[in-house]
Amino acid sequence: ATFLTSAIFKLSPDVQNALCTLSCFGAATDEAVIDVLETDLGVNLKNALEYAVSEGFLEKVDRNYQFSHDRVQEAAYNMLGFEHRAEMHLEYGIALCLRTAKNDNDDSLLFTAVNQINRGNLSEISDS
Repeated sequence: ATFLTSAIFKLSPDVQNALCTLSCFGAATDEAVIDVLETDLGVNLKNALEYAVSEGFLEKVDRNYQFSHDRVQEAAYNMLGFEHRAEMHLEYGIALCLRTAKNDNDDSLLFTAVNQINRGNLSEISDS
């Protein structure tokens, strides 16, 4: 994992941030999630993710971005501190929940939103 972490650190900060963001969702993430993060949170991800694909850190299959290996996802996720990870999970979960609430006929993001909120571990954040 140390080798992969150092390889990620050699990338631009935008690509590093995009990989860390994507790592919060696990091994693979649907492009619909990326669209919500870009639109609702103003996070620029797609160009950086496409660069990560070209460098072999990610693969793009249909509308999914997936890490090329679980160790790449692990390295990107471990670059985030525990508190920062929890805050990111919570922020992403709330954004996805709000998007789901706006789209009455589309609850495709609901399970992802709930998973992110659960991983945000509110009790851990409020206790610190």
